[in-house]
Amino acid sequence: MLPVVYGENMFDDLFDNGFFGSHNPLFGKNARNLMKTDIRETDDAKAYRLAVELPGFKKDEISLDLRDGYLTISAEKGLDKDEENKKGRILRQERYAGSCSRSFYVGDVKPEDIKAKYESGVLTVLVPKEDVHKSPVGTAIAIE
Repeated sequence: MLPVVYGENMFDDLFDNGFFGSHNPLFGKNARNLMKTDIRETDDAKAYRLAVELPGFKKDEISLDLRDGYLTISAEKGLDKDEENKKGRILRQERYAGSCSRSFYVGDVKPEDIKAKYESGVLTVLVPKEDVHKSPVGTAIAIE
């Protein structure tokens, strides 16, 4: 049994160096919790619904790109520079800046058919299923 404080293993820092694994300087130990995604089929079975958790991001910091059948969801966060004029000396500032992205294969779908909505830290994307061309039943295939 390993000691745990606030839900984090105390030995994580020991094994998170370059020899045992990579350390994510942008999001630290919580990088694995970033952009958690649920993919469900809609009730009418005509589309997929992706729910991507992006807490702390604004709508204009999120982008969707469709290229070669892959839908890429990206989010980029910058530091607010206007807070430098506040009174007092900063001893520690726990803000992050950087970007993250995930890609999903969606097939041959038109960009105008994809619908996206961002609300309460969750990006919901509706992607229509691509039409699968069904071959006629009972078609024989010749062997060469």
